[in-house]
Amino acid sequence: MATKVYIVYYSTYGHVEKLANEIKRGADSIEGVEAKMWQSDVPVITPAELPEADAFIFGFPTRFGMMASQFKAFLDATGGLWGAQKLAGKPAGIFYSTGSQGGGQETTPLTAITQLVHHGMIFVPIGYTAGAVMFEMERIKGGSPYGAGTFAGDGSRQPSDQELEIAFHQGKYIAGIAKKLKGTAA
Repeated sequence: MATKVYIVYYSTYGHVEKLANEIKRGADSIEGVEAKMWQSDVPVITPAELPEADAFIFGFPTRFGMMASQFKAFLDATGGLWGAQKLAGKPAGIFYSTGSQGGGQETTPLTAITQLVHHGMIFVPIGYTAGAVMFEMERIKGGSPYGAGTFAGDGSRQPSDQELEIAFHQGKYIAGIAKKLKGTAA
């Protein structure tokens, strides 16, 4: 039985969606993993469908250093799942877009982790596992040890090759961990 990884995102201008596409490609590169994207131009997910997944990678734009209210409202609707602990023990990662370098590349995932913690999910950061791309300093890039990220600026800047590389890695990395965890579950 395939390990199901849900990439659930909200994208205002398409930046988060581009990261989501790369994350899906990365997750799909792991044999035995079935990755599915939800939201925007893909199917809209309801909280009731979340328990079907073995793992999640949540993506959203930033507003004032936190997740956008549209995605927060979706997570707020998961109270019934929280009460029944339907998402507890499932690995989850986070990816995001900010308007600028000081716009929340670290505060956004830090404040979003509380959503995962209250559900009992296992937060899976990427750390520096993407390798040299994480240390390259010649070009501006989004992302952090918490997850893939991009800078949207005024909306005209698109995710860079480096940001997409990190997103691909995040999908592959979390899918691999989800597969291992599912294989050891009792």
